Amino acid sequence: MYHAALDMAGDASSDRESAMLASEWQVIAAWRDLERTATLPTQSYAFATALIGTMLAGGCIETFSHVADQGVVGLLMLCRDPGYLCRWHMLGSREVFEPNDVVCSDHEAAQGIADAVALQPRPLSLDRIPAGSPLVPALRKAMSGRGFVSVRPAVGYPMIELGEQWRHPEQCFNSGRRSDFRRAERRAEAFGDVTYEILSPTPAQFDALFDEAIAVEMSGWKSEAGTALGSDRKKEEFFRTFFRAACDEGQFRAAFMRIDGKAVAMQMALDFGGKYWLFKIGYDEAYGKCSPGTLLMLHTIRDAAERGLAAYEFLGNCEAWIADFWTREKHECVRVRTYPYNLRGLAAFAADLKPWLRQRLTAAVG
Repeated sequence: MYHAALDMAGDASSDRESAMLASEWQVIAAWRDLERTATLPTQSYAFATALIGTMLAGGCIETFSHVADQGVVGLLMLCRDPGYLCRWHMLGSREVFEPNDVVCSDHEAAQGIADAVALQPRPLSLDRIPAGSPLVPALRKAMSGRGFVSVRPAVGYPMIELGEQWRHPEQCFNSGRRSDFRRAERRAEAFGDVTYEILSPTPAQFDALFDEAIAVEMSGWKSEAGTALGSDRKKEEFFRTFFRAACDEGQFRAAFMRIDGKAVAMQMALDFGGKYWLFKIGYDEAYGKCSPGTLLMLHTIRDAAERGLAAYEFLGNCEAWIADFWTREKHECVRVRTYPYNLRGLAAFAADLKPWLRQRLTAAVG
């Protein structure tokens, strides 16, 4: 854990406040520097602070870090509910259901983080981290003699590894699918003049485009299901804050398909680490016959390939509409849980054991 060294000479309260401020800025500067090693946009400082200021406002947050001669070389921010038995969670895993990971310079830094986590008494639940994360073996080593570690498969996130062939994405599908694409294009043209745009807005342009994208999403099935951002004030506030910060960094992308100037499909995404990261999609159901979401997806895949990006990352889950239609490639993830040898660890283990036993008994009876 990162703690500032306090000089207690002179005015103790003033020195303590100055030292804490210095510590905070050191962590922020280190985090921004370490983002160059990140493989996920959820590892960014902007993602963490957007969550803390919105969906996790007032929550219990703690930052674990590893310090080497060159300064802070590893960071892991965790959150939990209040209460004696509550366990630590990775930021974003429960709030927006996205994968996340430690941000660190190397395996030694990951080990330092794991050692710090193992020293505290609460259990840990990392619901969805990359299977190759250096934190997984580091936690196993750190918890040796201190507690039990469970590592099980978790839901992966789909992707397309881009290459020259994806400059013409229609050609990457069978003849039946290509026929579907052409039919959708003809139906779209029957509605009116079809145009596409992928925008990298300035901060001054951001809010208007974000609001337009939200309006498109609200005109589709997500509004009725209650999963649209416009139906969840806290989640909308989070994504507005996160995407605005990404806009400041030149990473935010707003993509639209328009018919006679009206937005009928949208994407909100990030260009991060040489990849296109798709966070939000939506379309106007009044134009559903021309599959506007599909046509916009083809356009953004083509654009990403033409710009030489390495991958098109869907995030989210490996849902049927992605696996059956677009790709079966995915990044494997795992769920890591630690159970310290104490009362908290025992309570967490009992809570996790109960549904497993129920499932086994149901299977046996059935």
